[in-house]
Amino acid sequence: MRILGIETSCDETAAAVVQDGTKVLSNVIASSVDLHAATGGVVPEVAAREHIRQISPVIDKALKDASVGWDEIDAIAVTQEPGLIASLLIGINTAQTIAYIRKKPLIPINHISGHIYANWLNRADDMDFPILVLTISGGHNDMVLMENHHKFKVIGETLDDAAGEAFDKVARLLNLGFPGGPVIAKAAEKGDSTSFKFPRTHLHGDENRYNFSFSGLKSAVWREVKDLPSLSAKKANDIAASFQMAVVDILADKLVRAAEEYGVKAVHLAGGVSANQLLRQVVRQRLPKGISLLWPAKNIYCTDNAAMVATAAYFSRKFMV
Repeated sequence: MRILGIETSCDETAAAVVQDGTKVLSNVIASSVDLHAATGGVVPEVAAREHIRQISPVIDKALKDASVGWDEIDAIAVTQEPGLIASLLIGINTAQTIAYIRKKPLIPINHISGHIYANWLNRADDMDFPILVLTISGGHNDMVLMENHHKFKVIGETLDDAAGEAFDKVARLLNLGFPGGPVIAKAAEKGDSTSFKFPRTHLHGDENRYNFSFSGLKSAVWREVKDLPSLSAKKANDIAASFQMAVVDILADKLVRAAEEYGVKAVHLAGGVSANQLLRQVVRQRLPKGISLLWPAKNIYCTDNAAMVATAAYFSRKFMV
């Protein structure tokens, strides 16, 4: 089965063709990140205009790269939620129109579900359940127990900022650029992660044991920067390294505790922040023996893309229809 996936939840206009849920035939992404760099964050109106401009050529290129015609596409998948409303509508309306004209089944997909299924791309479908998935990006931070295909139980989520959003805001404080994840990680390579003692937020109450909060950490960084007489390159690198370590500690601590409590066979990292090398390293070090660790086969599958939408649709159709 070949599925055309369409993703427009934020600032990436993406289309991809995936065969049988795992084989990526094409994966085209047109990002407007350079336009948003000037404002240090995504401007919804700008993102929506770019989607309108890019959606048709991106879909055409996805079909061309996959060397398939419309008669060889079995279904259309599209991100339905969550995301920026105007951006989502462009993808949804486009997918609905194509599905109607080409007489193809239309499969709506949750964006988080797409990130979860990014770990199936370029891999065989031989995962052992249950799996604990940590999805982390600029817009979401969820701990999901995956009991089987498309059988999800959310056991933790962010109560304020997502980790990726905190990266973006701290990068802006340090004048490092946008998006925050890659520039913080690069600066941290030249910094000392023990220079600043930033807080590790531990939420009280059993109902919050796997929830996340990064607002206090973000505020602590803001106060530190505000009190500095000047922000040298060295100080910026040290703050970046200390902040990154604090985020990784928070994520890894809760993830490992949940993995032990729920007796999972594997832990998956997903979303843009899953590309962070320190996070991968620390989680691998702290996970008990016998629990495997997986992240997307390519870093391009960590960030928003349409291949993850297509593979989520394939398994949705296979196991839920």
